[in-house]
Amino acid sequence: MIIEKKLIVNSDKGNLLNELISSINECEKFYFSVAFINYSGLQLLLDTFKNAEKRGVKGKIITSTYLNFTEAKALKKVNEFSNIHLKIFETDKAIGFHTKAYIFECKDSYKVIIGSSNITQSALKSNIEWNVEIIAKEDAQFLKDVLKEYDGLWNSSVVADDNFISKYEEFLSKLKGYTNTQQFIYESSEYIVPNNMQKRAVENLERIRSFGEKKALVIAATGTGKTYMSAFDVKGFKPKRLLFIVHREEILKKAKETFEKLLPNEKLTFGLLTGNQKQKNADYIFSTIQTVSKCYEEFKRDEFEYIIFDEAHHATSPSYQAVLEYFSPQFTLGMTATPERSDQQNVFDLFDNNVALEVRLHEALEDELVIPFHYFGITDIEGIDLSDVDIDDVAEITKRLKVNERVDFIIKNMNFYGHDGDKRKGLGFCVTVEHAQYMAQEFNSRGIHSICLSGNDSVELRAHYISRLEDDHDDLQFIFTVDIFNEGVDIPSVNTVLMLRPTNSPIVFIQQLGRGLRKHKDKSFLTVLDFIGNHSKTFLIAIALNGSRYYDKESLKVAIATGFANIPGCTHIQMDKISEERILAQIDKENFNSLKYLKEEYFEFKKMNQGKTPLLLMDYMKFDGAPDPIKFINREKTYLQFVAKVEKNDSLKRLLLDESFEGVLRELSSKLPLKRVYEFAIAKYLLDHAEISLETAKYEILKLVKEVDEDSVFHALQCLNQDFYDPGQKKRNLKLFAFENGHLSKTATYEKVLENDEYRAYIEDLIFYGIFRYEKEFKEDYYGVPHLKLYEQYQMADAALLSNYRKSHSAFRGSGLLSNGNDYFLFIDLHKEEDIKESINYHDEFINEQMFQWQTPNSTAPTSDRGKNIVFNQDRGIHLHLFIRKYKEIDGKTEPYIYIGKGNTVEYEGEKPITVTMKLESEVPASLYTEFTKRV
Repeated sequence: MIIEKKLIVNSDKGNLLNELISSINECEKFYFSVAFINYSGLQLLLDTFKNAEKRGVKGKIITSTYLNFTEAKALKKVNEFSNIHLKIFETDKAIGFHTKAYIFECKDSYKVIIGSSNITQSALKSNIEWNVEIIAKEDAQFLKDVLKEYDGLWNSSVVADDNFISKYEEFLSKLKGYTNTQQFIYESSEYIVPNNMQKRAVENLERIRSFGEKKALVIAATGTGKTYMSAFDVKGFKPKRLLFIVHREEILKKAKETFEKLLPNEKLTFGLLTGNQKQKNADYIFSTIQTVSKCYEEFKRDEFEYIIFDEAHHATSPSYQAVLEYFSPQFTLGMTATPERSDQQNVFDLFDNNVALEVRLHEALEDELVIPFHYFGITDIEGIDLSDVDIDDVAEITKRLKVNERVDFIIKNMNFYGHDGDKRKGLGFCVTVEHAQYMAQEFNSRGIHSICLSGNDSVELRAHYISRLEDDHDDLQFIFTVDIFNEGVDIPSVNTVLMLRPTNSPIVFIQQLGRGLRKHKDKSFLTVLDFIGNHSKTFLIAIALNGSRYYDKESLKVAIATGFANIPGCTHIQMDKISEERILAQIDKENFNSLKYLKEEYFEFKKMNQGKTPLLLMDYMKFDGAPDPIKFINREKTYLQFVAKVEKNDSLKRLLLDESFEGVLRELSSKLPLKRVYEFAIAKYLLDHAEISLETAKYEILKLVKEVDEDSVFHALQCLNQDFYDPGQKKRNLKLFAFENGHLSKTATYEKVLENDEYRAYIEDLIFYGIFRYEKEFKEDYYGVPHLKLYEQYQMADAALLSNYRKSHSAFRGSGLLSNGNDYFLFIDLHKEEDIKESINYHDEFINEQMFQWQTPNSTAPTSDRGKNIVFNQDRGIHLHLFIRKYKEIDGKTEPYIYIGKGNTVEYEGEKPITVTMKLESEVPASLYTEFTKRV
């Protein structure tokens, strides 16, 4: 008898890996038959196999040598488990082996999963795969047929013993020397197509230029294809002459080759300008900054129509400055992975604050610009206690971590989880140089050739050891290091990263992780082993892995409890139970909105900022994993007030004594984070102009977004004129702009404040930050009216602004149902406070990802006009917009709502209140649905 059937696909709702893990954990025996097993997939099942071994659960696995896809190291690993019997079906040219079946014997039934997935990371997590799961009783004919077929295969297969595996391994290594020419397709350069990142960047660059802008910056992780992106843009721009400037010579030849490959039929000449080569007459010149800074005056100022600065974070140095200021090209492009490495001057300013694209870790994983990582959070050994030590006391932490038993524990786990590729190429991140030296010494004494590198070592020495680590025939396996900021430690083939220090900064964590994510022909994933101690800031790991700069306690807890299911692709994050519980307990205890926590976050960030007080909001855009400065603004009304308070900075306090200056900061800060960019696009223009018309305002806005309607532009001008402030707001807030005769101009007070250069720098920063952050979250899309983006966070008053409401916006509060014309805004709390009167019986809940039940305010009858508009919304042309939040407050702070789109009433019952069932126009993504409905 068949009890149940279901289809398993890899999607944001789940994947085959999760199904296999839960099935192995619940079964009494298991039997697999798969065409091939790769280490990338096997590694994700290792802990589950280990738990099965502890429970005494036996397993049989059949795989094959079909097409030589099965990896010998995967077979060796399976054989390490005493509970698993492994056999190989040997294939020949006549018979292929394609089975993908997973059978689980349970107490009262069998579960059988048959479909398309082999054991590889992509088949288990991200590929388009179909697998059917059937639960059947022992007497079901289907099950009898399956088991009979399995037994037949088992008896036809050979035992995968050491002898078999070593012969197979030898055969595979011989194959490496051969190339199957049939696997390659000739591709001319016309067919090299841009990836998503490159496409978006080129589109944005074209838009920025169409409005007369002459400079832009692209921020994207190393290895994501920035050079190709620049070549695609140049291909469209068609400059007669181009100058491409880099910081390091080794990048130069690769950049030139990229351009030659992409522009083969353009009748262009390509040349190098370096210490040894001086091809100054080439159409497209590729030069080091060291060379061009000595001879730039030999060229005319307008010699080059297009100039590219690679590693643009160096552009703040004097040699770059001289070149930047001398030339006047039609367009200048800056490219960087790390805008944080600037000293005196802000790298954003050098490119006129035009950021064409910013791709950080999560987006890079999503667009497959970097390789996936398999992260294993492992509870550190019991003998190490960090609970009573200050996380900044590196000497004490070093002392406590220098334990031989810990080294053995690290190596044991390294050997258990393994790595991709034949040779292990590892980076170990330590607390201090002393700790790194100790680790290298201990690894060497255990036969794992390792060295310690730090900022004290010369560039040449670093390069020497890096090339040795990259060399498959060299026995160097590990580099232990501390200061990860030097550009020297960029090793594409790294396949293992050890986190050996307590995480005290999400920024550092992400930077360390990034060191191993470069794409490389010999690796398909990065293994990350994080040894998690019992220190007080363990929860920062979760903040770093979660990947969202704007998080709350609840979303963080759900992310941990669901194994960070929101992480895209084949990336896998797994923490052992002790670490998970420890982190959840810390998050529960921590108040993310307390002054104590905000100060800790601020000072940790200051350390990342090379110890300099981060006076600008744009400083926070320089690092992936930086804190959200809006939290600091919410605390003290302006960012500078917060800095003055926590730094006890008297000169900053004196600066803020100017009421007009402080008033300008307050008024502009109150609009952050922007939910539409129109007001700040206008404010940016008015920094340098006396007034702005409706037509010019529209033009300026279109520099940032693809489309805008005229009424919204007019509404933005009215908003800047404070037309929709209530009397209290008008009294409290300084008026910066005046709207008369169709033109918006600055008030005399604001004009006077801007005359002070120091004041102006802070005001510019605030406006640029608002725009840059908006672009990051909303991109250049147009969302119509109301201007609402799915799954974005909003407060009630935002709905008034974004629907062009022309009365006091503060009226949008209190009630859960607000309207502007045909737009109805439903603000819904899923969990009500316990002290709410029992007479109000709320029934607001998700039925599933596409259906929602909502109860109207008590006074609404279905016969009233408002009632009819709700229950017959589609017939009456009424748009019901749903905004949901899980809790009204967390840690004493009012939570924002999340916009889940429009809903249409399909059923209703009762009156005063009416219970309405709505079908959502957009199905809620699985990760968000889980966040709304899961209690942790």
